[in-house]
Amino acid sequence: MAAATPKQLAALQRRLTTAREGLRVLQEQVEVWNEALDEARIRSLVSETPQLTADYNELSKHVVVATAEMHRRVSDVQSLVDERDALLRRWNPEEEK
Repeated sequence: MAAATPKQLAALQRRLTTAREGLRVLQEQVEVWNEALDEARIRSLVSETPQLTADYNELSKHVVVATAEMHRRVSDVQSLVDERDALLRRWNPEEEK
């Protein structure tokens, strides 16, 4: 296997940084949506109106999809970390001199 280059490592690190930032933003959004979902659940239980129940159900669907996407992104970040670690194991700074 060929040694990793600084250019490869830098490109991968940029992808990893971008993936981590996207994951962080999504995690914050999911946290807010979960809080809103809890509030919507309570409102729908207290009021028992069809509209509030429908609102809760719709928000619940969005939270499920966003949570699944968050888990996918966690997996993507881990894959990038693994790839970076493999490149670092192959990198030989002595070859660059």
